Amino acid sequence: MAVVDVTEPEFAGIIENNNLVILDFWAEWCGPCKAYGPVFKRVSEDHPEVVFAKIDTEQEQALSQSFGIRSIPTTIAFKDGIGVFMMPGALPEKDLRELVVKLNEIDMDEVRAQIAADEATGGENAGEEAAGEESQD
Repeated sequence: MAVVDVTEPEFAGIIENNNLVILDFWAEWCGPCKAYGPVFKRVSEDHPEVVFAKIDTEQEQALSQSFGIRSIPTTIAFKDGIGVFMMPGALPEKDLRELVVKLNEIDMDEVRAQIAADEATGGENAGEEAAGEESQD
């Protein structure tokens, strides 16, 4: 699947109706974003089962604010409608390819169980931990 541009009205449907979605928050004026764009596109071409979507932070300010985007580019991934990865900065191509593999390997039943346990105890990092991003308390 080619990279798609997503706006706020389309966002919920994209997340809800696709198994795996990787988002690139970017802006036209951002040099690192321009360098990351071709990498994002190349990786998307090798993974037609994954939705690779770009969100222009200048055009979609409310959506960007809802994610607390403070640095661009920022990559965010959703699996089965649950946010499982967020990282500011341009990922090297090798790392983005590895991320796709790791995201496909996530056991979402374990993630949902961890989220339920965290909600019961007031924790907030279940999804990030499931994707291999350890929280640092």
